[in-house]
Amino acid sequence: MIPGAASEVAFTGAGKRYGGGDSGTVIALADIDLDLRRGEFVAVVGPSGCGKSTLLRLAAGLERPSSGAVAVQTDSVGFIFQEATLLPWRTVLRNVELCAELRGMSRATRRERATRALAAVGLADFAGKLPAQLSGGMRMRVSLARALALEPELMLLDEPFGALDEITRLHMQEELLRLYRDNGFTALFITHSVSEAVFLAGRVVVMSARPGRVHEVIDVDLPYPRTREMRFEPAFTDLVARASRSLKEAC
Repeated sequence: MIPGAASEVAFTGAGKRYGGGDSGTVIALADIDLDLRRGEFVAVVGPSGCGKSTLLRLAAGLERPSSGAVAVQTDSVGFIFQEATLLPWRTVLRNVELCAELRGMSRATRRERATRALAAVGLADFAGKLPAQLSGGMRMRVSLARALALEPELMLLDEPFGALDEITRLHMQEELLRLYRDNGFTALFITHSVSEAVFLAGRVVVMSARPGRVHEVIDVDLPYPRTREMRFEPAFTDLVARASRSLKEAC
């Protein structure tokens, strides 16, 4: 955690259940206590079906907790999904403008922000292209740029690199950390990859099988900026091993 920083997101005894009646009830999350400090990067790992994405939707305000509370101290939120979710008929630039457009920003403002965001992710030369003309990694960069165009204080990322090949995934991790460093947002990142979580985050939250609970929170005492070479250092591999053991226990 960042010493002295104010809380950006706080889960207090938060739970989420679905269904009821003839279909039965599914308890996705139970008794979640978790505090994200402003400017912190937190990654969440856990078995499939443990409620990781539900946790993110609660933070985004897309769903409400069935019990407990979720307090978010900002309205400035960017959300990046597992898929790039680009509109195929809009150019890259127009896709990046979309969320700002839906929020009622003026054309000049959203164009300026979108242009700056595309430059930040290295796609300034592709502004006039359509999504079908881009690789998977480039489409995910467009998704990142679309969120950055909102200039969010809180960035929520739901396994954004899961469908990418390994080389592209490593590159996107480094790109995300650069954007995090340059923009200073708070990040809550969902992933199935323990090594990805350790590489990106200042803390790794390990969740138990459904109903999802916080099994352990692991501090990642590694300096930023982080490099690919760091992955081969004992401090990194020890943290990955610890998180992997914790995940096995949680299952």
